[in-house]
Amino acid sequence: MSGDVRAYDRGTGGGDMAVKDRDRFSTATRIRLIGEQTAARVYRSQTKRQARRSRLTGRAALLALVVCSLIVALAYPMRQYVSQRADIADLQQEKDETRRRVEHLRDMKARWQDDAYAEQQVRTRLHYVMPGETGYVMIDPDAAEQSRADRGSADRPWYANVWDGVDKSDAAER
Repeated sequence: MSGDVRAYDRGTGGGDMAVKDRDRFSTATRIRLIGEQTAARVYRSQTKRQARRSRLTGRAALLALVVCSLIVALAYPMRQYVSQRADIADLQQEKDETRRRVEHLRDMKARWQDDAYAEQQVRTRLHYVMPGETGYVMIDPDAAEQSRADRGSADRPWYANVWDGVDKSDAAER
């Protein structure tokens, strides 16, 4: 713009030249020119930014819309997939436990088919003895003391024992 002012000053003649030169070099004129130039630059840069920003905003909005729709479309199937994988893992674990139990039961069945094992279990569990053997039963001393404590209830009438049982069951519920 300063070039435009010089050309204008040269074309008008010599008399006005002193006034124009003085106006050209005055501080107010220079500040006004700098302000106009700055305003023009700011206006140009804002229009360029707005044009760029509006293009990017539209593209970004479209991209965001596409991404959100994909997330929404895939959320339920992914949840189902993860849930089914967890169910499959649980069923696999249950199958392994059942297989181990079946193997244990087969082993027990094979043992019980052996006569020596069956005889050993009958002797241990049912306290059977073979003919000609003498069987002994060991009494636990702690169990004998417990039975003596229960004898106190045997000396009382039966209805007192029933009533004490009812009282004890009420106390256990509370």
